[in-house]
Amino acid sequence: MQLSSEHQILLLDKLKIRFKKNMQRHTGIEWEAVQRRLTSMPGKMWSLDSMEITGGEPDVVTFDDHTDEYIFYDCSAESPAGRRSTCYDREGLESRKEHQPANNALDMASEMGIELLTEEQYRHLQKIGKFDLKTSSWLVTPSAIRKLGGALFGDRRYDHVFTYHNGAQSYYAARGFRGLLRV
Repeated sequence: MQLSSEHQILLLDKLKIRFKKNMQRHTGIEWEAVQRRLTSMPGKMWSLDSMEITGGEPDVVTFDDHTDEYIFYDCSAESPAGRRSTCYDREGLESRKEHQPANNALDMASEMGIELLTEEQYRHLQKIGKFDLKTSSWLVTPSAIRKLGGALFGDRRYDHVFTYHNGAQSYYAARGFRGLLRV
C-alpha cells in the first residue's frame, strides 16, 4: 500500500517534529538520512502511518549497524489506544467462546507491516523514557510459553519495568501492543 504524495509530506513533517523534540531517543542519528530512507520506501511510510493513526507516535530509537536499518518504535506514553482490547494471537482469540474482541495483536501487527516488541526491545524502550504507566503491552512470547497457553506483556509500575504472563486469550481495555518497524 502507498500513501498519496500529500499524505507522505504531512507524515514526514509530523515525524520530523517528533524526532527533533526527542533527540535523546536517537543520539547520533540525523533526520535527513532517515527522511531519505523513508522517501525511498513507500511501503514503510504506509506502515508508519498505520502506527501513527492507531496512536503509536512512532519515532526512531536506534540504528542497526548489522542490518543497516533505522528502527522505529511506538513511543506513545501509553500503549497505543487504537490497538487495545486485543487477545495475543488468533489462536487465543478463537479459543474465546464468549465476548471475543475484534482482533488480536499478532494479526494486527502483521496487517500493519510491523513487529511486536520483544522483552529485550521493550526494556530498551523503557531506558529512553517512561512508558505504560497506566497501560500494558503484549510482547513477543517464546513458543514454549505460548504452547502452554500463555503470553507475555509488560508495563512500568513503581518506577520498575515488569514482564508478566497471562492467558493468550485474555484481553483488557488497558492492554494493547507496541510495535517496531525496520527501515
